[in-house]
Amino acid sequence: MSDEADFLYVGGSSDRPAARELRHGSFTRRAAIAGAASLVAFGARAATPKTLCVSHPAMLDHDPGPGHPDRPARLQAVSSALSDARFASLARAEAPIASRDALLRVHAAAHLARLEQLAPKEGHTQIDADVVMNAATLDAAMRAAGGAVFAVDAVMGNSARNAFVATRPPGHHARENAPMGFCFFNNAAIAARYAIAAHGAGRVAIVDFDVHHGNGVQEIFWSEKNVLYCSTHQTPHYPGTGSVSETGAHDNIVNAPLRKGDGGGEFREALKARILPRLDAFAPDVVILCAGFDAHVHDPLGGLRFVREDFRDVTLRVMEIAARRCGGRIVSLLEGGYTPIDLANSVAAHVGALMEA
Repeated sequence: MSDEADFLYVGGSSDRPAARELRHGSFTRRAAIAGAASLVAFGARAATPKTLCVSHPAMLDHDPGPGHPDRPARLQAVSSALSDARFASLARAEAPIASRDALLRVHAAAHLARLEQLAPKEGHTQIDADVVMNAATLDAAMRAAGGAVFAVDAVMGNSARNAFVATRPPGHHARENAPMGFCFFNNAAIAARYAIAAHGAGRVAIVDFDVHHGNGVQEIFWSEKNVLYCSTHQTPHYPGTGSVSETGAHDNIVNAPLRKGDGGGEFREALKARILPRLDAFAPDVVILCAGFDAHVHDPLGGLRFVREDFRDVTLRVMEIAARRCGGRIVSLLEGGYTPIDLANSVAAHVGALMEA
């Protein structure tokens, strides 16, 4: 079966032309209205829904400009995939803006102040080679962080078994004092610190399967023994971190680098040999996923050869440990994935697995 076999685009086609994108606006705005209505139902249900999807139409307005990989079509494709009938049972909610307190648990006040100062009223501000803001970027970034916090509340409060946060810009490269690699706020770190501060989590595990190493997450939690960060990623590759020798101050960092051309077999071996045993032994109170899908064989920003089923497989393996160790509590945050149709297929496989909890 091909990797695109059962993804339904707007017209029901599973073709994969090189530059096919969805139109901005109509579908996603309707989906947002449906999401708001679903949130009311979500709060009123007697039975706990298993999987919550958090997003917001404002994420589409963050547009770094022509040629930038993190374009709105990424999230449009994800929204289209998750509108399929097989995802009808997802609870849906809109991502709120993160509070300053939530942001400042991770980021320096000067970082937030600088982004507020640089945010343009029109046009673009280029912060570095791949970090670009338009007038909507700061709102989108704050909602991406706020969506992560919202999902933690739902999962830690037992109103959802697990959650997928379909937002952009991504987060795992963002450092305490600086944006980096398309990322403005470190959503995974914000979620982890919030779980500890607001819900009393004693141990938080972050598992990252993006093609790029999450240098920001590793740096932020290098000296925190109550947070485990585990990453598979391509090396050598951007951002140049993530070697096996980088283990953290408390042996709380676990890197399992992969080589260009590696596929699902090598990925599963890295998980089996390094990541999953450490995750299981850590016995977290909640698992946060940096769910990057740019390790896909067709992705332009990586050199790994994953297919859709590899993302389903890693999801099920982490779910098995989460079910045993923390009541299945997983918060999954969208990171990379830069070919819209392949991203949509991969997200559908990932969320479909989450819904099996």
